[in-house]
Amino acid sequence: MPAQRLSVVVTRRLPEVVETRMKELFDVELREGDKPMSREELVAAMARSDVIVPCITDKIDAPMLAQAGEKLKLIANYGAGVDHIDVASARQRGVLVSNTPGVVTEDTADMTMALVLAVTRRIPEGLATMQTGRWEGWSPTGYMGGRIGGKRLGILGMGRIGQAVARRARAFGMQIHYHNRKRLRPEVEAELEATYWESLDQMVSRMDVVSVNCPHTPSTFHLLNARRLKLMKPEAVIVNTSRGEVIDENALTRMLRAGEISGAGLDVFEGRHEINPRLRELPNVVLLPHMGSATIEGRSEMGEKVIINVKTFADGHRPPDLVVPSMV
Repeated sequence: MPAQRLSVVVTRRLPEVVETRMKELFDVELREGDKPMSREELVAAMARSDVIVPCITDKIDAPMLAQAGEKLKLIANYGAGVDHIDVASARQRGVLVSNTPGVVTEDTADMTMALVLAVTRRIPEGLATMQTGRWEGWSPTGYMGGRIGGKRLGILGMGRIGQAVARRARAFGMQIHYHNRKRLRPEVEAELEATYWESLDQMVSRMDVVSVNCPHTPSTFHLLNARRLKLMKPEAVIVNTSRGEVIDENALTRMLRAGEISGAGLDVFEGRHEINPRLRELPNVVLLPHMGSATIEGRSEMGEKVIINVKTFADGHRPPDLVVPSMV
């Protein structure tokens, strides 16, 4: 495709520095408010643009792509995960899909450790006590949590983020274990001092903390189902900063309520922003509004990757972060 000033539609508000740069480079249509587009608005946006820049809140499926017409040539996703986009259908229609991998690795790993500490050390309970003025002074048995040094951390998904979590957890004195689709190279295992478990069942049954760091794909949907969650030790903790669909949330809620799992730290949910009300009621759960990548630096770098992908495409080249169906 020859170099040209592409028509680009952005579906949500992005950091100001990103939007400013887009206006300089493209014929861009920015979102005035930050409310997600409706299904009809997304279809109309795809029909009038060469490139659409969606986010995780924008589900783009095969029927929508069929209505988009012939103008759309690139879906430049703002984010690494593309489970909300039917990549195979897009490619069948000649529409490329790009994403922004690697940008939020360190930020998400930071948030994973924050949740591990928040749950095991009962930080939200202490914060609530102080904010409501109910603290009556120090007590030898008040707000006792658990020590994470020496505990076994089982990482489900040992990609960029999983490895970043492992490096942080080692610094806290945790023992690193992992289950992954493919075993890491020996030198990487040695660097991380990580033990590989071919059997996920065996790993989760022996861990003190389980961290979910794998993407949502058809093969990982409810990977931690009711049967597998029941294998966890009653004193174990589970943390998820990846995708809510990897865990059977209803089963997890039942087990947390029954004390069959000690606690959970969740930044993502199976119903996206629709949180199970029974989950919100639990004192042994820390819930965050998908904040894992929410740093100024990370979100700006995501925007820079989107711009590079779109600009490279406009110059007639393959976007550097092209997603192919086999990757999803």
